[in-house]
Amino acid sequence: MKGLKLDKNGKTKRNIKTALYLGIGALVALLNVAAWNSTAFCDWYIANIFPIWVNTYGRLTGIFPFSVGEWLIGAGVALVALALLLGLLWGCIGLVGGAGRLLKVVRRPAHGGGAGRGQNHGFRTFTRGFYGFFVWTLLAVCLIMTLNCFILYHASTFSRQYFGEDEEEYTLEDLIAVYNMVAQRCNTLAGSMERDAGGMVLYKGGLEKAEALRDMGDQARELMKALGREYPQLDGYYPRPKALLSSDFMCQQHMQGYYFPFSMEANYNDVMHILNIPATMCHELAHLRGYIYEDEANFIGYLACVGSGDEFFQYAGYLSVLVYLNNDIYYAWRDNPEVYEEAVKHIAPVAVDDQVWTDNIFVTQEEWDRINGKALLDTDMVDKAADAFIDGNLKLNGISDGKVSYSRVVRLLLQYYGLKGLPNG
Repeated sequence: MKGLKLDKNGKTKRNIKTALYLGIGALVALLNVAAWNSTAFCDWYIANIFPIWVNTYGRLTGIFPFSVGEWLIGAGVALVALALLLGLLWGCIGLVGGAGRLLKVVRRPAHGGGAGRGQNHGFRTFTRGFYGFFVWTLLAVCLIMTLNCFILYHASTFSRQYFGEDEEEYTLEDLIAVYNMVAQRCNTLAGSMERDAGGMVLYKGGLEKAEALRDMGDQARELMKALGREYPQLDGYYPRPKALLSSDFMCQQHMQGYYFPFSMEANYNDVMHILNIPATMCHELAHLRGYIYEDEANFIGYLACVGSGDEFFQYAGYLSVLVYLNNDIYYAWRDNPEVYEEAVKHIAPVAVDDQVWTDNIFVTQEEWDRINGKALLDTDMVDKAADAFIDGNLKLNGISDGKVSYSRVVRLLLQYYGLKGLPNG
């Protein structure tokens, strides 16, 4: 009778566990279906629920000086590796056992057989427990990614919320006008930067790199809060952006920063050129306010930086969009040379100083040499794999042009300055 009772208890526990598995899976599916079919639901969620995760879980992970998300990724990789290893081991055990029975080489021992069976039972118990934990972890990751990332892709955009529908047909002359403003600001600010003996830009806020990064992080938080006075969804708590230990690997991916949905952290690459850091910090913090589109995070980061009273942040902000604008002008010249020639009769593009292009780099050659000298994987291979992953993730979430969406910041700039007017000077 006791054995029967235990069996019933065990069956009940399995039924409860199965019901929980199915319940969480159904919740994830339901949330994603709702997100894909209702912008209103996504907007409500971001306004009322999403800030809870930032204000609770984000504050908790913010206590730690290192990136919790980076360590969670490492733990996840180890967990998947162990799952594959255990699966391989059990596959080998099954093959060996099957071959043994087929060849009749497995004999029942006369003495001491219980110990072997006990060891095998212990391994089975460990494996069953591990895969149960693995399933729970997988479900948790799916739920967290849905709540903190996937839903955000289907909400109203920043531009629609605050600027309205953009149905304007912008001309090449409009594009050149915005480009000229940015180029002129870059030319002016390049001459105002403090530099070391080698000409590299220095940040005045900190005497050492670690102190400078902390100061930049605090200023980025304040700038984002300041934007919240004009754009209410940007108002609220911001954790300090964190540098990644794997910044060398990020350089190989040509990535400047990451938003980790499962740790609610804004992370940045601290090996890249220092002028990339301010806009990247603000870009990643924008994701924590529900703006997941890369072009809009680029635009918000730009607004935050150029609105600063710190010329270093201003220069970094203008540099962050200079290449996008320059590329679009180049494409206009390449694809429509006659239209381009007509436009430049009225407004010619400003020449960008050599110093600006020297400052506008991702990683210094010295750092590239160091990274490639010790890298375990080829940088070109890592970069292509990262591009494929990011592009696929964006398209999976409904961004049809994938990574190209990063460059749509140009249209946002045209819309913004079309409404606000270009600044004087």
